[in-house]
Amino acid sequence: MLQAVEPLLDGLAATFGPYCEVVLHDYRYPENSVRAVAGSVTSRHVGGAMSEIGLGLLAQGDQAEDQLNYVTRTADGRMVKSSTMLLRTGSGQVVGALCVNLDVTELRVAATSLAALVGSTPEPEATAMTVFSDDIGEVIETVVAKEEVSIGRVLPRDTRKGRLAIIGALDAKGVFNLPRAAQQVAAHLNVSRATVYADLNAVRGNEADA
Repeated sequence: MLQAVEPLLDGLAATFGPYCEVVLHDYRYPENSVRAVAGSVTSRHVGGAMSEIGLGLLAQGDQAEDQLNYVTRTADGRMVKSSTMLLRTGSGQVVGALCVNLDVTELRVAATSLAALVGSTPEPEATAMTVFSDDIGEVIETVVAKEEVSIGRVLPRDTRKGRLAIIGALDAKGVFNLPRAAQQVAAHLNVSRATVYADLNAVRGNEADA
């Protein structure tokens, strides 16, 4: 299936022009899910990692649904309109995704100028910042940072309560579907991998006194 879809990338990117990027993901390898790329909007490369959006879909398993026509903001402030279309086997198993990303930053500036000329100002659209990176460590850091923003405070990493909050957020986003996630999270929190596994069991309710 992935081999059949891959030749479509260049054609789709050429159709939408230089502000378009098309990315093919292989969900069997989330740490290196980027199988092919055409165009450059998020600076992705073959062998790069999923974003937290992809990790969230992976966490939903075969119940995940296509994410269409959503807008995110990159770390450098650009506005990106995207669609993530899941690829499934005949039995319905999710095995990958085809993602189309359009940099609409200049179009939105033009739209605001035109609206001002005709006497109306469009309502600003709230968009979440998404870090697109080939490094899964940066993706993990982004998930933690978003969790801290959502609760309005920095999560303490030197207490078990703080660790549980961080690990719970990462687990909800599907981070622990990654083969080496526990090792990377342990390094991020400056604890042992065994501690991460113990905290993960507690978060999931598998610890006797959780």
